[in-house]
Amino acid sequence: MENYTYNSFILQVEGFKIPQDSVYLVFFLFLISYIVFMIMNVGILVLIVIDSNLHQPMYILFCNLTVSDIIGGCNILPRLLSDMLLPPSERLISYYECVVQAFTTQLFASMSHTALMIMAFDRYVAICHPLHYSAIMTNKMMIKLTVSAWGVPFVLVGILIGLSVRLNRCRTLITNPYCDNASLFKLSCESSFINNVYGLTFTVVLFIASIGSTVLTYTRITFACLTSKNKTLNSKALKTCSTHLVVYLIMSVSGYIAIILHRFPQHSDYRKLCAILFVIVPGGLNPIIYGVQSKEIQNDLSKIFQSIVEQWSERDPPPSSPSLYSRPCMQLWGEARGISPRS
Repeated sequence: MENYTYNSFILQVEGFKIPQDSVYLVFFLFLISYIVFMIMNVGILVLIVIDSNLHQPMYILFCNLTVSDIIGGCNILPRLLSDMLLPPSERLISYYECVVQAFTTQLFASMSHTALMIMAFDRYVAICHPLHYSAIMTNKMMIKLTVSAWGVPFVLVGILIGLSVRLNRCRTLITNPYCDNASLFKLSCESSFINNVYGLTFTVVLFIASIGSTVLTYTRITFACLTSKNKTLNSKALKTCSTHLVVYLIMSVSGYIAIILHRFPQHSDYRKLCAILFVIVPGGLNPIIYGVQSKEIQNDLSKIFQSIVEQWSERDPPPSSPSLYSRPCMQLWGEARGISPRS
């Protein structure tokens, strides 16, 4: 139920409508997903940072996506978990916290697309122009790509959230599991025409740019592989590109469905589910598809596990004192009478 307290700074988050007998089951499922999500992403990031052999353009650019996934997961999932254990009337958040969460959420969503775009460009250069790869993917180029991947979404999302913050509020109910831009401008009773136009333009431009550049890049990669004579390398490249596209499509479809369903309140449950899948599924698959399938990272992980096994196997068992009951009866009788046992 909406509360029409004008200009209130305490908002209520609607969250998921979970049956009471299933709350703890759903909570533990999300908790396990969050723990696995963080272990995989943080582990891959730390591994890339500490291993000098992984300081290559492909892995450095992949760190942008990993950092984006970590920010998105930490921004959304912990509060979502705490709200699950609270009754709907106690799922409260301050307006300023909601603005920060909305900005971070939109930045994470946009950054995921731009990060995949620069990674697709790196794969294109590596496969289609292998002889010029070192000359093109210099440190200066990587800095430009990273700054663009973060800078462009930061500016565009800043304008998007600014247009929502300028509106006066007459509602306090966030009809979503977490705060995003659509949740913010829905708090207002004023006309949100400018917000809708800019938001639609922002979404369409990002969609066309990301989908168009990614599809075009991977199409050229596929064509280059099919016309090349190195069948083994081509098979590996095509497998890598296909898995990249699958993750990209999952992220894009779930994200854009959530955006579209904001316009259809009767499908709020599907929108909430897509909004969560947009965070958990791609963020959980990215370390596997972009990281663990790499031979270099596989070797590093195998060395780590091998060293752990060796450390456990080299541990000496604690010395055990001989049991009193394991000695022969005649030896015990002799010790009791002060007689040394025979050698």
